[in-house]
Amino acid sequence: MSLHLGLDVGTQGTKGLVVDADAGVIVARASAEYGLIEGLEPGAAEQHPDTWTDAIRAVAAELMAADGVDPAAFESVGVSGQQHGLVVLDGEGQVVRPSKLWCDTSTAEEARELSETLGHPVPTGFTASKILWMARHEPEAWARVARVFLPHDYVNWLLTDRACMEAGDASGTGFFDPEARDFRAADVQAIDPRLADLLPELIGAGEAAGTLCPRGAELLGLPEGVLVSAGGGDNMLSAVGSGASRPGVVVVSLGTSGTVFTHTLEPVVDPAGLIAPFCASVGGWLPLACVMNLTAVSEEVCSAFGRDHASLTDAARDVPIGCDGLLWLPFLAGERMPDLPDATGTLLGMRSGHLRAEVLYRAALEGTSLNLAWGVERMRSLGVGVDAVNLVGGAARNALWREILADLLNCPVTPLAEPESGALGAALQGLWTWRRAQGEEVEAHEVAEPFIAAGGPATEPDAERSARYGELGQRFRDEVRARYGDV
Repeated sequence: MSLHLGLDVGTQGTKGLVVDADAGVIVARASAEYGLIEGLEPGAAEQHPDTWTDAIRAVAAELMAADGVDPAAFESVGVSGQQHGLVVLDGEGQVVRPSKLWCDTSTAEEARELSETLGHPVPTGFTASKILWMARHEPEAWARVARVFLPHDYVNWLLTDRACMEAGDASGTGFFDPEARDFRAADVQAIDPRLADLLPELIGAGEAAGTLCPRGAELLGLPEGVLVSAGGGDNMLSAVGSGASRPGVVVVSLGTSGTVFTHTLEPVVDPAGLIAPFCASVGGWLPLACVMNLTAVSEEVCSAFGRDHASLTDAARDVPIGCDGLLWLPFLAGERMPDLPDATGTLLGMRSGHLRAEVLYRAALEGTSLNLAWGVERMRSLGVGVDAVNLVGGAARNALWREILADLLNCPVTPLAEPESGALGAALQGLWTWRRAQGEEVEAHEVAEPFIAAGGPATEPDAERSARYGELGQRFRDEVRARYGDV
């Protein structure tokens, strides 16, 4: 038995699973939910890192108590974390303030200023604008900061007592050069003169962050000395867990946000900054399109009508494509693709009967999918081939959503057997790093591929429906530009 723990510390909760490398199976899984801090100013989205720690403890305890799990048999731990969040510690290792998250748009003014000052796009969600915001709005708190982390770096530090960062997650800070795989010194200086001294060391792909220290061992219920891999952002490790750790595989992830990504051997740079030129956490690069509004929009409809997704999905099947003219611009939390941090949601073309739950639900699925498809078209325009898609995330189980995406993208869409690809990717990165530490010359995709399988047949596009969605997509883009200009 060779066990490997994967943790995915996300926005809505923390998920964990245990892989038995000898048997080639997942032997246990657990999760713990949490939310955002309530009562903040509009646009602000924050969580306290203690929330993540409590969830990790609960998830680990459940996993260690599961049948077939022996804490003495663990070889590695891997950590996936929500990207871009700002975690700040003082000189005693205490959290200075709650973490401003990827979906926080209160720093839009700082992002616009940095984009002009630094000479390249800095999306609002990236870490750079959060640092500048804190230095300006909370100078006394900023003066106490001795260490700047991203969420998964903070968890790695808890586990190993080592302060480090890897290129995948670092490439979402806004002050990292993905081609050089290093911080941009001039950008770091421009954001704040102190920042260079607050950043952790960079480690390479396949390098371990360290081993479990006493604090980390107690948190997880594992022996000290277990290897902890470098980890990465949730998208980077979702790529490992969904087959995109080698070129030729395109993945769409349907979660709180929606992402499209693939693995490339060279960086893909978008002059407009809409496609993020991320580094992969196993070497190579991970061009990625991200929309901030995805499952949260359909969740709003479920909550408003007191209905569940299954019943609304069934009812929405009877609503025609285009919802009889109702179009939802789904920017409830601002938007990153296109770059509209101050945008709001808009319902267009409303007529009598459109306020039925099933119509609004289908409009939510269509509106979010139309925006995601816009990102795919941007990737295609930059030379990224999208001929078939692996689908992951909680909403990948929704057959109607799969059909909409297949028709919109005009390519087959295949749900994977393991939708929680971030936690799986974290475990597999740990396994890969552990095998390399044993002296094996093995690529990450070779380690991952035996664990990745389809969860059902591919949904094929329908030519007639694809044509109708093509017209709807043009209307969507025209309506966005009519309200927000040339984006």
